[in-house]
Amino acid sequence: MAEFNMPSLGADMEVGQLLEWMVKPGAEVKRGDIIAVVGTEKGEIEVEVFEDGIVDELLVSEGTEVPVGAPLAHIRGEGEAAPVAVAATPQPTPIAAALQAGGATVASAAIPPATNGHRPRVSPLARKLAAELGVDLTQITGSGANGAITREDVEAAAK
Repeated sequence: MAEFNMPSLGADMEVGQLLEWMVKPGAEVKRGDIIAVVGTEKGEIEVEVFEDGIVDELLVSEGTEVPVGAPLAHIRGEGEAAPVAVAATPQPTPIAAALQAGGATVASAAIPPATNGHRPRVSPLARKLAAELGVDLTQITGSGANGAITREDVEAAAK
């Protein structure tokens, strides 16, 4: 069984945010298939898989920041037996445990609905700034490439 790890998408990248899974457990994938969208400081990048197989398990939830090289999913090679399911109580991640303990709150910005069936483009910096300023991203028309919402769009909406 192969691990699908957080790739390094830039020379100075140390962590990335898993924004969206494009597959579900049990999905058959082929080399080159896009299976996730990762956010970096510079933008959102579609990430492809480098082996054929079946997605056994997604290890990271959408919205989670993950260090480069950390496992994101298990992919079973064709012909490999499926793992035996073991009934166990899932243990909360350190972040989830801190949130349950009331140690922190997470601000989130509303993401505009997709008008063409695709995920709207919002730069990670713009998303973070919108959350900090309390700007509703659904009320902004993006001026970036392909209608992407940029930092400047959020700053203008905050005025």
